[in-house]
Amino acid sequence: MGESDAGSDWDLGVYYRGALDTSALAARGTVHSPGAWGRIMNGGAWLTCAGLKVDVLLRDLDVVEHWSRLAEEGQYEVDGLLGYLAGIPTYSLLAERAVARVLSGALQPTGPFPTRLTETAPTRWRFHRDFSLAHARMRAARGDLVGTVGQAARAIVEHAHAILCERRTWVLNEKQLLRRAGLAPIEALFAEAVRGDLVTWIVKLERALA
Repeated sequence: MGESDAGSDWDLGVYYRGALDTSALAARGTVHSPGAWGRIMNGGAWLTCAGLKVDVLLRDLDVVEHWSRLAEEGQYEVDGLLGYLAGIPTYSLLAERAVARVLSGALQPTGPFPTRLTETAPTRWRFHRDFSLAHARMRAARGDLVGTVGQAARAIVEHAHAILCERRTWVLNEKQLLRRAGLAPIEALFAEAVRGDLVTWIVKLERALA
């Protein structure tokens, strides 16, 4: 997707249907078996091959095809996932297929970013954003720094998802998400949270997102 940098690694997707023999992977490192990372991220392994970092991502084709069909219809769910602030949308499985380069075997091609998803997802992401901001305000009124900043960070990521869905831009994860959505300047606001009034800070953040 043209977003790689010096810290990037290689993502190798392994699509399968039915049972999967991971013994070949296990010979190279620790394998997190199918389902260990949830129904969407599924499982995989973090390997080092010839000095290169390679993330192996296991994908159950039945699950991929199910959520891809729903995404084409503008339907999706958001799963809580370790390492994600705002969760992972189920349409990310369609996004992976859309940008994937097939190295071996065959993978059914996808069309452009679904029109129905462009119509439904931005409104839903902004509802999530507003909900997170409401909780940030409540936490700010109680002087809860961690809760305020945590909910505010989640709101910004949700806002970024809305923007990129409107632009019909695929999102695979939250890395560089704010920059891609044009929200990088908002990060500077977070330095103020630790030294100012939280309630006033939330108001400034809401204005910036508006």
